[in-house]
This record gives sequence, C-alpha cells and structure tokens, in this order.
Amino acid sequence: MLAEVGRLALFTRDAVLRGLMPPWYFRQVWDQILRIGYFSLPVVGLTAFFTGGALALQIYIGGTRYNAENLVSQIVALGITRELGPVMAGLMVTGRVAAAIAAELGTMRVTEQIDALTTLSTNPFKYLVGPRIVAAVLTMPILVGIADIIGILGGYIVGTTSLGFNSAAYIKNTTDFVEFTDVTSGLIKAAVFGFIIALMGCYHGFNSKGGAQGVGRATTNAVVSGSILILAANYVLTSLLFEK
Repeated sequence: MLAEVGRLALFTRDAVLRGLMPPWYFRQVWDQILRIGYFSLPVVGLTAFFTGGALALQIYIGGTRYNAENLVSQIVALGITRELGPVMAGLMVTGRVAAAIAAELGTMRVTEQIDALTTLSTNPFKYLVGPRIVAAVLTMPILVGIADIIGILGGYIVGTTSLGFNSAAYIKNTTDFVEFTDVTSGLIKAAVFGFIIALMGCYHGFNSKGGAQGVGRATTNAVVSGSILILAANYVLTSLLFEK
C-alpha cells in the first residue's frame, strides 16, 4: 500500500510539474473539454434532476413528522448546492470519464504508443496527462453549476406538482435561503473532484500492463479509486469549508 501511495505521489508530482508547464497543446485541451464536459451533460443532468426530486419527497415525508414540511425548498437547495450536486456529478463523471481515460491510455501503453511519443521527443505528461487534468478541472465546476440548477428544478417540479407548494413561495424561499458561499463551496469541490478524476484515469491507464486484461484492471481501478477519493475529499473539504 505504501509503495502504491508513493508511486501515485510521484505521478502526481510529474503530472503537475511537467504536464501543466509550457508548451501547451490547446487542441488536446479543447478535445478533452468536449469529451469530459459536454458529453457528460446528459448523465449529470438526469442524475441531478431525479436526485432533487427524490430529495424533495424524502424531506417532505420526514418533515411532516415534525410539522416542518415548509422547509423542503430550503433544504433541497442547501443539499444540492453543498453536497449532492458536486458528489453525484463527481461520481457519475468518474464512472464515465475516468474509465474512458484509463482505457485509452492503457491501450496506448500496452501497444507501446506512449513509448513512441517519447521516441518522437514528445513528453507524454504534456501531451496526454496535462490536457486531461486541465480540461477536467475547468469543466467540472461548470457541470456542477448546471447540476445545481437542474437538481433544484427537480425539487421545484416535485414540490409544486406533487406536494402542493405554491410556485412563487417555493422560488422565494429558495432564493432567500441559499447564500453565495453555498454555491462557491460546491464549485470548489467540483474543481478538486475534476483533478482527482483525471489523475486517477491517467495514473491507472499510464501504468497498466499485461495486455487486454491489464487494461480492464486499470479501468476498474480508476473508477473505484476515483470514487473513494472523491468521497474522502468531500469530507475533508466539507470540514475545511464549513468549519465552525
């Protein structure tokens, strides 16, 4: 375990120091922005919508026990912006993007394409790792911002159509209750999650070996490790951002 942590630390150092230093491959960054961000919008949007709706139902059912059902709009907005928006988007993007990155780089590794880049005097960290990390860090806050809006919309639709809330009062309670720090904290988490997603995909893909089975293991390990690190980082960031 310690050896693996050391290898990951060294890879992270090289990814930051080598991959994020000039020269930059802007075409690669743009391609990865499309793959990581734009093509992840449907799954993130659907996840956020149904999560917001289910959250509204659960809060209403629990609130009726204490005559606190009027707090549905406030708690949905707070839960989505602070926690569920970043975490659910991070986990869904991990399953989609980290696996794709690990499979792509793993295939390049076992077919010696990464070695060919080195032979052609192209730094693999600059050409492969850096653009993916930059794209993930830039696009995850945008995805989470959209997920926040759609998640709150899901709670609004369920609250006004199924639970009998007045639409104007629901919107007013949401806008009056949500603070700027609630939104920014989720966006900060999103940027960190984006770094973790790209790093795990690149690390496991870059170090895969053993042919097709090795690529499969790298893909699985990227998703599992990325998901666990996102949940752990979420706890740490929550403790730091909302420390009393």
